[in-house]
Amino acid sequence: MSLAGAVETLLFASAEPLTPADLARVLECDEELVAAALAELTQRLEASGSGLQVVQIAGGFQFATRPEYHEFVRRMIAQSPPKLSRAALETAAIIAYRQPITQPEIEAVRGVASGSVIKTLLERDLIAEAGRRPTVGRPIMYVTTQSFLHYFGMKDLSELPPLDGEESRGSAPDSSSA
Repeated sequence: MSLAGAVETLLFASAEPLTPADLARVLECDEELVAAALAELTQRLEASGSGLQVVQIAGGFQFATRPEYHEFVRRMIAQSPPKLSRAALETAAIIAYRQPITQPEIEAVRGVASGSVIKTLLERDLIAEAGRRPTVGRPIMYVTTQSFLHYFGMKDLSELPPLDGEESRGSAPDSSSA
């Protein structure tokens, strides 16, 4: 039984990305051995011409199809998950770039009430409550989650595109909710 085979099995069985620490805990070994097994698995999939690859996403590793097979997968999937509305995408973007942020601050940027959109994003686990701002009324602060990163296919928030006038998102805060 190989460690790379065990890592492959766990990645296949998991619906969510697995961190090296998750894998090491389940496999009862250290993270260096997990890293070597991930590298071996990645190389083996590449060398064999597999339609699968190991990708690093949302702070962990997961199986994904190779981009060149996208069209076949698209044809096979009859129904895609519900997409976010324009208002939800706009609100999620505001939260991602300005987190932690409160509902009144979001509404000041958007210019419209955002309570129902925030509720939708919370229900879909794309954002989470991150405490209360120590100001009058103690409004709830919101941040993005690991599910947000997963939904948008990002490793971390540094992959957000720069806003007009910004050079880089390298200093973006990390997503704080798992």
